[in-house]
Amino acid sequence: MSASGGTKAILAALTANAGIAVAKFAGFLFTGSSSMLAESVHSLADTSNQGLLLLGQKTSQRKPTDEHPFGYGRDRFFYSFVVALLLFSLGSVFALYEGIHKIQHPEPLTYAWVAVLILLIAIALETYSFVTAIKESRALKGGLSWWQFVRQAKTPELPVVLLEDLGALVGLVLALCGVGLTALTGNPVWDGVGTTCIGVLLGVIAIVLIVETKSLLIGEGASRDLLAEIVGELERGNVEKVIHIRTQYLGPEELLIAAKIGMTPAMSVAEVAAEIDDAEARIRAKVPAARLIYLEPDLERGRSLAR
Repeated sequence: MSASGGTKAILAALTANAGIAVAKFAGFLFTGSSSMLAESVHSLADTSNQGLLLLGQKTSQRKPTDEHPFGYGRDRFFYSFVVALLLFSLGSVFALYEGIHKIQHPEPLTYAWVAVLILLIAIALETYSFVTAIKESRALKGGLSWWQFVRQAKTPELPVVLLEDLGALVGLVLALCGVGLTALTGNPVWDGVGTTCIGVLLGVIAIVLIVETKSLLIGEGASRDLLAEIVGELERGNVEKVIHIRTQYLGPEELLIAAKIGMTPAMSVAEVAAEIDDAEARIRAKVPAARLIYLEPDLERGRSLAR
């Protein structure tokens, strides 16, 4: 994902969620609906989250320093992890608390039609944000399923926005059901049930995001298929074999590669240096994200001893 592509999806979500948060809170003041209050906090948390994602994109572009010689690319992973924690704490926990409270101490709704109208408008706005995130993700998704894309994507912003928007849409439907059933039956307990369901939904999404972004934050390597491509490019020319290799993403578009490669015996120092330069060029042509490559020439000891 290019930075501009991710920014487009984030800005769409930020605009939609800011407007929705204001509308939902106004609806809560009119109706007293706990579902509307939970959704207001949810949208407020989402708005803050998109701001954090933009901040992560900005800070990750800082130049390397002596203290951080590999740069700040992982800032995008860090802020995505913070977003997941906020979604859990501000969204899920608050909704669960409010829902259980309203089930235990139900309160009648007023102007239920106002809540229904606001929720329908919010569904339309969230749909716009969700469709934008889907369009931005398709270029990267390739042949992967959406679940595989969320699990394997190294660019954290789009999976975060996709899951947030999906959760927001489902949460709005749950809030609509809770308010609607309360209006139809006159039983305000349904409003609390809808709020509790929203809390459970947000908790599940937050946990998925926490697990995935934690994995990126502590360091993920290249996928098995990508690693096979890298090894294939290395084992050409005078490189007899890749003895061992390690990879790690320093940022969404920055891959570190370190490998010990078995060279053809009796090569001169100049020939070894030229072969290493050629191998690095082949890898970068095949894998543009391979920004940092460290190759250590060696002899394949077992083979040499066998000879």
